[in-house]
Parts: sequence; structure tokens; C-alpha cells
Amino acid sequence: MHITDNFDAGNIEVITVDDNKNIQLAIRPDVGEVFFQWFNFRLSGEVGEEYVLNIVNAGEASYVEGWEGYQAVASYDRQHWFRLPTSYKDGTLTIVAALECETIQIAYFAPYSYERHQDLLAAVQTHPLVTLEHLGDTLDKRDLTLVKIGDGDANKRNIWITARQHPGETMAEWLVEGLLYSLLDSDNATGRQLLDKANFYIVPNMNPDGSVRGHLRTNAAGTNLNREWTNPSLDKSPEVFHVINKMEETGVDLFYDVHGDEALPYAFLAGSQGTPSYNERLAHLRDRFSEVLTLASADFQTEVGYDVDAPGKANMTLATNWVAERFDCLANTLEMPFKDNDNLPDEEKGWSPERSMQLGEASLIAMLAVVDDLR
Repeated sequence: MHITDNFDAGNIEVITVDDNKNIQLAIRPDVGEVFFQWFNFRLSGEVGEEYVLNIVNAGEASYVEGWEGYQAVASYDRQHWFRLPTSYKDGTLTIVAALECETIQIAYFAPYSYERHQDLLAAVQTHPLVTLEHLGDTLDKRDLTLVKIGDGDANKRNIWITARQHPGETMAEWLVEGLLYSLLDSDNATGRQLLDKANFYIVPNMNPDGSVRGHLRTNAAGTNLNREWTNPSLDKSPEVFHVINKMEETGVDLFYDVHGDEALPYAFLAGSQGTPSYNERLAHLRDRFSEVLTLASADFQTEVGYDVDAPGKANMTLATNWVAERFDCLANTLEMPFKDNDNLPDEEKGWSPERSMQLGEASLIAMLAVVDDLR
């Protein structure tokens, strides 16, 4: 029996292996030792054997409530991801894997690899309306890449989409993949009409360093990018620094920041209601966007979500709040679950890459519903 995390986005530490029924593991924290929850490893063993994996530091993780009702994901071919029997008790997360093949990959959520990220960029650049722009280097000297879609017509609206500020929230890039392929599909009427009305600026992965390192929430410096928007720096948060510089160049009419939530088993929006300049126009746009997204996807709902900030009390270091205030625009954070959607549970897969991609496609319908009224 062998366990390894020596690959892209891998994260696990082997403590003891007494036998198949008592394997003790630990999640390695992000740089800075503040955040951890993401795990991703491969187990090789005997077909037909059952392995009991105990993550013994789960009770110290960043979001302990995230373990309640949670089931780990696994795959034999790294294409089809399914859920494994998982339980949480007395600070330990226990995962049971009965092997059908010699090697299984087990993760917090279906990984979106750096190689797949490169494949996505290479695939979309072949479209005549797509240009890839290098915004700058990350701290680990990786490319921060912007996907520009459109003809640059100044009369069109400018829609910005960012994903994976928190690298462990891989469902965010799965959503962007679905959104991109739908938007660029010549047979998709919604995408065609949107491109007649708007230019798109999409950063599929805001945090490639944290993604490759197997971090939950931070970049190579241990910085939470979604707390850096009022004062980003090249030393701590070059990713935000470069994106803001480009936003200042293009302007922003609609902003969509895509995330995952560890605890809540729902898909929902968090808006900019607490920003100083929030007004009736933005409230109307937000209501319309939410209404249409609810119709476009049965996976999206508005009943459960975060508490709404009181007027003027928003945390302005968050991307959605900072962008909404700076550009007087409709801005939302979309949250998806790590667990399942309790409104539409799927015992085999839970929330999945496929559902994330479909929600990306549905998001275009909501964008089309508001694009004419953004200014």
C-alpha cells in the first residue's frame, strides 16, 4: 500500500500506517500555517481491499463546520468523480475506500489541474474573438492570464469574471470552463447575443501558485487574495495588483467573482449591498440577475446564503465590494458547495464539476437579462 501527494495540487501527510483499517493522515497547512482544508492524494493498494483513512487534524481545519454532512470525492480515471463514505467525529475525518482498481485519487473536491488550466487557455485562444493577455507574473513566476473575448468596441459593456482567488475552490474554474465553452459556441444563441452587447474579461485562475501548491485559501506568500483589494502589492498580492490595473484600463460594468463555500450546501450569491454607494439601480439589477439565474438553473437558490451587510458596513477589502464601489457596477460573488446541493441531492456525485459547468452556462442567461441596463 502506498500514499502520495507528489503531484500538482497534492496535499497530505502520512503519519502512521498500522494496517488497512488504521491509516492516519494529516492535511498540510497553506504557507503561513493559518488556513487548511484542501487535501488531494493517491492511494495504491489491492483491488477488493477496504482502506480506512483517518485525517486526524480535521478538527483544527479552517472551517470545521465544513465536515458536517461532507463526503470526500474520488476517481480512478481522473475524469469521473464520485463520493466516498465519509464521517467526522472527535476531530477526525474518516474516509472509507474499497478499491475497484489498484490506484484511486481522493480529494476535497474534484481538482482542476494546472495542466487542464493550460489546456483551457490553449483551446479558447483558437476562437477568432479570443485574445490571451499576460497580466504579470505570480510570486512563483507563473503566468497570470486574462482571456479577452470581444472586439473591444467601446460602446459595448465590459463584463469581468474572476475565479479561484481561493485556490482550493476548484469548482470555480470548472464553472468558468462551462461558461467559456458555452459563450464561444456559435450554436449558442445566448452567447452570440451577449458578444454582440459586451466584451468579456475572464481570469480563470487568479491564484495559480496556491493551486499548484495544494493550498486552500492563499497564494505563495500566504496571502488571502480576497482581502487585498483595497491595497494590493507586488510583494504580497501581485495577482490582485495586476487585475486591478487592467480593470482601471477597461472599466467594469458587471463583475462576477466565483467561489466555493465549505459549510453551506447550496449555490447562492453574495452581493455588494453594504457598500457606501449601493443604490436602487444596483439593487434592481441584482434582483433581476438573481431572478433569472433562479429560472435558468434549478441548482441556484436565494433562500440560504450569507447575512447581508448593513448599509455602509461592507468589508471593502473583498473583490465584490471594492469593484462595485470603484466602478459603480453590478458585482456579485457566486458561491457553490463543496458538499452537495441540499435542494437537489445527488448521492453518487454530490456537487460536481458537471453541475458547476452547467451553472456557468446558466450564468450567461442572467448576464444577458441585465446587460442592456448595466449603464
